[in-house]
Amino acid sequence: MSNHDITQKSETDTHPEKGEAALKELAEHVLDTAKRLGADSGETAISRSQGFSTTVRMGEVETVEHNRDKSLVVTVYFGKRTGAASTSDFTLAAVEDTVRAACTIAKYTAVDEYSGLADPDRLATTIRDLDLDHPWDITVQQAMEIAQQCEDVALRFDSRISNSEGATVSTHRGTEVYANTHGFVGATSGTRHSLSCSVIGEHEGSMQRDYWYSTNRDYRELESAEAVGQTAAQRTVQRLGARKIKTTQCPVMFEAPVAASLLAHFTRAINGSALYKKASFLLDQLGNPIFSDDVYIGEKPHLPKAVGSANYDSEGVATEDRDIVNGGVLSSYVLDSYSARKLGMETTGNAGGTRNLYIKPGQHDLTALLKEMDTGLLVIELIGSGVNNVTGDYSRGAVGYWIQNGEIKHPVEEVTVAGNLKDMFKRIVAVGSDVDTRGNIRSGSILLEQVTIAGE
Repeated sequence: MSNHDITQKSETDTHPEKGEAALKELAEHVLDTAKRLGADSGETAISRSQGFSTTVRMGEVETVEHNRDKSLVVTVYFGKRTGAASTSDFTLAAVEDTVRAACTIAKYTAVDEYSGLADPDRLATTIRDLDLDHPWDITVQQAMEIAQQCEDVALRFDSRISNSEGATVSTHRGTEVYANTHGFVGATSGTRHSLSCSVIGEHEGSMQRDYWYSTNRDYRELESAEAVGQTAAQRTVQRLGARKIKTTQCPVMFEAPVAASLLAHFTRAINGSALYKKASFLLDQLGNPIFSDDVYIGEKPHLPKAVGSANYDSEGVATEDRDIVNGGVLSSYVLDSYSARKLGMETTGNAGGTRNLYIKPGQHDLTALLKEMDTGLLVIELIGSGVNNVTGDYSRGAVGYWIQNGEIKHPVEEVTVAGNLKDMFKRIVAVGSDVDTRGNIRSGSILLEQVTIAGE
């Protein structure tokens, strides 16, 4: 290999398998170099991606950003000593210098008996076609036109829409390779496209903003420019005239797009790193009821086209459908190999996090859930990050709607939802069928009984 970017031949190649082959070749060279320098074992993660985004504001093009990123991370093990280094320079000399740096670092680190590669019998052997790669043959000019159309629909939706924060179209495609000295080599190519719009409304001295977005691996399954613009404007107009409410205890419903944040707090609390550091409010809760009896939470990492889908985790461990909460009872943690060893357990295939986490939806949509709630607060946006992962204390600013007799009475702002996540989890009484599938966490709207709302 000569001293140049040894993957450069795939830069403009439209065939992902050729780009994957070049990165696999580089990964093999990284691991061979690590062995030659005396490492007992090693692993490397290599990625490269490219794409662009363009933003239009008030009908004018505001930004066009092209990106072309690449990254190489190598981790080596000398016995139980670990060293890691990274680079974005794929020239032969830079890659070998990076491996050499990792090896040097390893010689000075402390012995850690829990370090090392994932066990070889846990590595993925079946690679499914998860349908993740859907390149969008779109020009910057075409993207600008879509963004302009989206914003124009929002601005014309209602006379109270007075300003815009812009509409953005983005498209990205990347390839990732993971390899280790157990002989595992895996490659994944995937795309992600999005369209978003944010506008400002004004009426009788009240100003509000809201937004909407659509994202998908397959550009053909994005919501239309008209739909995104209309939804962004509609959500903004509905928030005009928002006011405070008095401090109270009442049912609270988290709309599907924000309900996922509750599950994110939950997964952080059962993450192996938080558990072995004893920095979690769910410490030693395996096998105990955490949620109400009918709550089920699991992972589906092999869903076609889904954002979180993967055949293996970031250590090469095979992923699989699995239960995390069944009948309200915590049945599994979220562990990588290192945290599993620290806890005397087995990895759950979650190096790099959960993949397509979901809470089982119920039969009722948002409208029906509002009828079930009767009176309370529907939360559509959360503000701030007042969540303590050690104690579970929860305090976040909220925006939403006051619900009376199952219908929206008026918009609400400048209130705080407060409590403890342990109590809040057990107060979940229903999950809606209105599942938001745009992210790695999939949830319908979540209804909780009797939560404290701090207002006037």
